[in-house]
Amino acid sequence: MLDGRVAVVTGGGRGIGRALAHSMASAGADVVISARTATDLDRVVDEITQSGGRATAAVADATDRSDAVRPVQAALDTYGRVDILVNNVGGTAPGDQHPYGDDLDAIEATLTLNLTSAFWITHAALPHMRTQGYGRVISIGSGASRRAAASWAYTTAKHGLVGFTSQLAAITGTDGITVNCLCPGWTNTSLVDFERLARSRDVTPREARAAAEAESAQGRILEPEELGPLAVLLASPAGGAITGQTIGVDGGYRL
Repeated sequence: MLDGRVAVVTGGGRGIGRALAHSMASAGADVVISARTATDLDRVVDEITQSGGRATAAVADATDRSDAVRPVQAALDTYGRVDILVNNVGGTAPGDQHPYGDDLDAIEATLTLNLTSAFWITHAALPHMRTQGYGRVISIGSGASRRAAASWAYTTAKHGLVGFTSQLAAITGTDGITVNCLCPGWTNTSLVDFERLARSRDVTPREARAAAEAESAQGRILEPEELGPLAVLLASPAGGAITGQTIGVDGGYRL
């Protein structure tokens, strides 16, 4: 479905980003994967190339404006184009995120990591997508994109991705560019630490996991690879009529 396309996947060294990079490559795309840790990226590139795909690593800090756009430039330098951008970078910066606290640096860092970084790299990719008449922007949101489900800053940033998606889709709709947001629920990645969550709630890790599973209609934690099929559809010509949408791939999270 993606033969001849070039995909950039940010935060691609682990978890959902790694799974989406594999999905894009398996569908025929050449992939540029970015993250801050070179060893993680090299491992994913090796996995993809050993499976017969083509992938390139671009070490970049998404929280730095000039560094954040490096993966787009790497795609242009290596493959001559950029067709698909997956804004997957996210997480919570260390520090006090409570609205009654005074750690504004931590709040600002979380906003930058989850939202502002998507503006920077998307802004770099859009002119090339418009020139070639084909572009796909897919941002990875969260259950916190539509509900009060996490820290103040994280929920604010993930809600912001919804507005980012709908407004950009309205602007680029006649340029051959689609813009969508995929929202996972509880997903089996290194960011989901049930031991830490258990300590914060004064319960056992087993109880913390059971509570998370109970928030899904399917009663389970999803695997990162389960986002791949829909991401590939949205990235492909077959998904050309889907734009401006925020779509849950979450097993029925908090219905």
